Amino acid sequence: MVWGMTFVSTKVLLNEGLTPLEVLFFRFVLALAVMFCMKPKIFRHGRGWKEELLFCAAGVSGITAYFCCENVALGLTYASNVSLIICTAPFLTGLAAHFALKEELHGNFFTGFVVAIIGIACISFNGAAYLSLNPAGDLLAVGAAACWACYSIFTRRIFSRNYPLLEATRRILLWGLITAGLILPLQGEVHLPDFGSGIVWLNFLFLGVLASSICFVTWNYGLRVLGAVKATAYVYLTPVVTVIGAFFLLDEHITMLSATGMALTMAGLILSETRGNMLGRLRRKGS
Repeated sequence: MVWGMTFVSTKVLLNEGLTPLEVLFFRFVLALAVMFCMKPKIFRHGRGWKEELLFCAAGVSGITAYFCCENVALGLTYASNVSLIICTAPFLTGLAAHFALKEELHGNFFTGFVVAIIGIACISFNGAAYLSLNPAGDLLAVGAAACWACYSIFTRRIFSRNYPLLEATRRILLWGLITAGLILPLQGEVHLPDFGSGIVWLNFLFLGVLASSICFVTWNYGLRVLGAVKATAYVYLTPVVTVIGAFFLLDEHITMLSATGMALTMAGLILSETRGNMLGRLRRKGS
């Protein structure tokens, strides 16, 4: 639900003159500062450079690569295309988790995916006559979805090694911030946020403290407990929350088509998460 609102908050900061990469960089600077205040201790895992590469891979895929692909794609193709394509992340994650982590995929996972994507398409192309393809932008959006799938697999492997949740998440975000900082100068002149503005402070606090510090920790906890397949299915909710948030904060309208899309998206999530388990319990009860 919080991540669904980040699109609205990011749009406000972009309207204040910041670039997408600047929003990303300063958001995670604030996030790491908060996480170090919460627990200043730095854990030392002592398991060699291969383990450190795992943290680096999670940070690069889930922070730097994901947000860069998404933001650049938004500049090359329609936002509706990007929204629809990125929501294939649960499907790609399911396939990756099945082959890399041996997580089980039941039939309702695929049915739920189809229903949810139809709903997301209704939301994304509300008012559009057709799907307009832009190969470069659309491929980058596919890349963003694939990056999130990789992030889910890497973090699942990290937390299977019983690392402390908060410190391990902070280490992942630190690698993401380092790599984002390396590419930040490539955009040219870097603009500092106008922290004298209450609007800028409010939105950075939301993005940095709630959407990054807190939500990445709770998301990683969900990955550890539920597994990559079940946890990532909740990505389907993101466009639903974005539409509702835009209605209240940006005065955007909710039409019959977008309302239908939200209902289908919720149904797809329920199919992916609950119905398979219910059917399994019914079969066991019948036998």
